[in-house]
Amino acid sequence: MITDINQLDPNKRYTYADYLTWQFDEMVEIIKGKVYRMSPAPDRYHQQVSGNMYGMIWSYLRKNPCQAFSAPFDVRLPLPLTKQTNDKIDTVVQPDICVICDPSKLDHQGCNGAPDWTIEILSKSTSSKDLNEKFELYQNARVKEYWIVHPHEATILVYILDSKGKYQALQQKPFTKGDLIPVSIFEGLQLDTHEIFPED
Repeated sequence: MITDINQLDPNKRYTYADYLTWQFDEMVEIIKGKVYRMSPAPDRYHQQVSGNMYGMIWSYLRKNPCQAFSAPFDVRLPLPLTKQTNDKIDTVVQPDICVICDPSKLDHQGCNGAPDWTIEILSKSTSSKDLNEKFELYQNARVKEYWIVHPHEATILVYILDSKGKYQALQQKPFTKGDLIPVSIFEGLQLDTHEIFPED
């Protein structure tokens, strides 16, 4: 039984079935079998940004069949895009916020399949993973919309999946404070960056 994260072998490939047996408190993600430590508890500003965004999205979805979830919430990404048993799934992530519109993907363990929209809020220890590994992961899993939020710079990068399954930036430069950001999967929904980023 694994009761300490240090018992994990960094050279071993793990699955979601392994993940379910671990008995330590530290939060981790598995991407293509490799274990990644999550960042320490997010700072206050990170939490404010996350809460503000989640609140706006939740309010919009109150009368919508889509559902929003905030971390910690397990998202299993079977690759290729078929549902698989836990001992075959080698990727489980915890986006800061995700929106799922297909109720068949939801079960008591979280989400089994690609969300429609994921939002990652950068921290020093996760920025490289969110900008690289997760970008590729979400693109390959066909997550329709991926937002990368830099809380301390008050900027947001928005990527939309095109017809060829590749992410395209919604605009070439990041959205900044003062911008209204359209959500492509929900016609008419815009998030106001003044409401996302609190005043210092």
